[in-house]
Amino acid sequence: MALEEFRKKLFGPVVYWNLIAMVLVGVALCIGLWVWMTQYTMHGESIDVPDVKGMTINDAEYALENLELMPVVVDSAYVREQPAGIVLEQKPDGGSRVKSGREIYLTINQKQTPTHTIPDIAGNCSRREAEARLRALGFKIGPMEFVPGDPDWVIALKVNGHEVYSGERVPCDAPVTLVVGNSNSGSSEEDDDWLIDGDDATEVEDGYEEEL
Repeated sequence: MALEEFRKKLFGPVVYWNLIAMVLVGVALCIGLWVWMTQYTMHGESIDVPDVKGMTINDAEYALENLELMPVVVDSAYVREQPAGIVLEQKPDGGSRVKSGREIYLTINQKQTPTHTIPDIAGNCSRREAEARLRALGFKIGPMEFVPGDPDWVIALKVNGHEVYSGERVPCDAPVTLVVGNSNSGSSEEDDDWLIDGDDATEVEDGYEEEL
């Protein structure tokens, strides 16, 4: 009798209604999750990214925000030939298709010329070592200037015709002139003087011989 009652309860309408309710709740949860994921990921929706390279940063931000995109300045560079404050690069590139709200990463042109610090080179380096160190730091090397001194030894540095010293900051696009020692500098004048002295000596000797 107890087993018969258990079977009636197990296969009774209450159990069936509970099972049906559980299935309906599961289906409702799946539908709700699908709707939420569709709205969150903007399924099927995309926007053409405008090409903002060459625009000022203000114009670029306006163009992107109007399309519900988020401009983010992530880097800056310096291109002397380009106006200050314009967009040099963008990621993703113009013409790409992205979701609404996507961040667009921008690189802009600096408004001020970046500067480099002059290293401790004058009086401490050979010409080749100085050139290697300056180029590694991003400096441009201009024509060299030779003065009397230890051969191939850097005596001073000049920028725009003015001598600069260790620790000074100079524009990165200004070429640095190496003032290099050259033991042969001025030797031609010394040779000429020696030749003149030699001629005079010859004349004196000739005169002395004539008087004898």
